[in-house]
Order: sequence, then C-alpha cells, then structure tokens
Amino acid sequence: MKNLRWLLFPFSLLYGLVVTIRNWCYDADILKSRQFSIPVICVGNLEVGGAGKSPMTEYLVRLFKGNYQLATLSRGYGRETEGYLTATDSTTPAQIGDEPAQFKHKFPGITVAVCEDRVEGIRELRPTHNLIILDDGYQHRAVKPGFSILLFDYGKIDRPHLLLPAGNMREPFSGRWRAEVLIVTKCPVDLPADEQTRIADILQPLPFQSLFFTKISYQPLQDIDGKKVDLILYPDTTVFLLTGIANPLPLERHIREYTQNIVHHNYADHHRFSLKNITKLADEFEACPAQKKVIITTEKDAQRLLEHELHRVVKQLPILVIPVATEFLDNSGPQFDNLVKEYVREHTANHVIH
Repeated sequence: MKNLRWLLFPFSLLYGLVVTIRNWCYDADILKSRQFSIPVICVGNLEVGGAGKSPMTEYLVRLFKGNYQLATLSRGYGRETEGYLTATDSTTPAQIGDEPAQFKHKFPGITVAVCEDRVEGIRELRPTHNLIILDDGYQHRAVKPGFSILLFDYGKIDRPHLLLPAGNMREPFSGRWRAEVLIVTKCPVDLPADEQTRIADILQPLPFQSLFFTKISYQPLQDIDGKKVDLILYPDTTVFLLTGIANPLPLERHIREYTQNIVHHNYADHHRFSLKNITKLADEFEACPAQKKVIITTEKDAQRLLEHELHRVVKQLPILVIPVATEFLDNSGPQFDNLVKEYVREHTANHVIH
C-alpha cells in the first residue's frame, strides 16, 4: 500500500499547488479572513487523523468553563445534518458528530455547536458567548483565530511531510508558522531533553511561537453512562477492545501493560457501528471461556454505541470506557495555561454579553 501511494505523488504536487495558492491568497488578503472581537482559540493539526485534538479541546474547556460563556464549535464530521446546530441533551452523534457529542456528554453546562461554515457558526454564538474554541479549524482560513494551537503526533514527527493523497498532510509543513503554540502530543513519559531538542530542530518554531510536549493520560475506567467503576485488569483478564479511531495503537499498548490477552475489533476512524458489528462482538465475548473478561472502548466510540438501534444489545454487554486527558511534560502546564489565559483576558476586557 505504501508503494502504491507513491504513484499518487503527482497528484500531491497538484494538491500542494492549489493549497499553497489558496493560503497565499489569504495571507495577501485577496481572500478575506474574518476576525472577531471575542477570543477565538483554534485547535488543529496539519495531518489527517488523530493528533489529540479532542483531549486538547477538553483541556481548554476545563481551564475556562467556570469563568466564561464558553462554546465549542466543530464541523461535526460524519453527521447526517447540515448547517448550524446546537447540541441538546437529546442530540445524537448522527446529528452533530461523535466528538461534539462527547463534549456535550462530558460538559453539559457549555454550549456545543456544529457548523461547516465557521464564520456563520461564530456569528450565531457571538451574541451570547465571550469565548469560542474551534475544534479542528486550522485549515478553515475564512476565520482568523486570535490564538492557534497546532498539534503534532510524536509517533509521526519523523515521517516524510508528503501532502495528500500520497501522504497525510492537509497542507504544507510551512503552515505550522501560523500558530502561536506548537504542541507535540502522545510523547513518552520520560522524553529526554536531547530528544526534545531534536524535535525542536525539526519544527523550527519562530521567536513568537512556544513549543510544548504532552503525553496521553489514561483515566480510570467508567461505564458507558460515565460513572466510574472499580475494576482492575489482571494478567489473566481478556480484554475485547472496540475502536473506531484514527490511531488505536497507544491505547492497545496501554492495555498491554496490564494484560496480553487482547481481542481487538478495530474499525476505521469515525466508523458508524452497525448492529452486525456489535452482535459479532457480543457473540465472541459470550464464547470466550475466560473467567475474567471485559469490553473496553474509547469515549468517542462510546457516543456512537448509544445510537438507538444499538441500544438494546449494548446495554446487555459489560462495556467500559477509558477516558483520556492531556498532560504536559516537565511541569510546563502552568506556562501554557498562562499564555492562553493572557490572550483570553486581553480580548474579553471590552466585550459585553448582551
């Protein structure tokens, strides 16, 4: 497959030309980027696939939710609806997408909105909010965020920076220079200083850019309704792992720290689980002779498991959810917090909610 992708390299050159011209037109103000009077924080990445945008968005929500009229705004990837939509307690992932559904499930007190046109979405939110977090909006150049956070997956940092379709880059690597903060995610816990220096040499942050390193922090297991459970994984526990995310390998490695007995039902990112998928999982789980066995899935996947047509089967299975959080290395979290808080303070000083 990798060799076949090289055949697509000419198309990557064409794609790169189009993206470069488009970015130049925005930079030269030929195409207009809309800037707003309220603080808009953008979380994004340059590659397709997961770099930890959802955990970073949740980190920011936790940082600000008690002090601001806060909203998250996403495209709502994979949803069956169009246009602007605000999530309610009864809104389904099919209506708003799995990540926004996850945000609403975890933070019911904030506004969670989706809109393909981020300018339109911000206009809808602006009268009643004074802080907006754009989830996966870095390539949406029609909006000029006040503060951009760009994520890089540590496991992919050394890969060739090839554009789609031969590679996985959405835009040229030089696009990183639009961000205020660069964050390398999913790092090893004990990432040494010389390795951090090597990565800094690759990213070459500009003088105004700050560089941080974070790791995945796996949280205690919960049931599918979000309640913590008291369960220990032993070496003789069999884990049926159900995932439909971009990169499940870090999660699989984490579980292997406790048990090697993993049966992985691995699907593509944002996969809409069918009754056939879940029935197969249920049959294999029932047939497993292990005395200690459990089904584990991710928070994002759990949202899609709550779809109405799956509810009856899902509720009969011992499905547990493993939440993830972002944790900064080298005690650098307070430095990051201060940077983003200072931006928000400066840009809310003169804004009034009507």
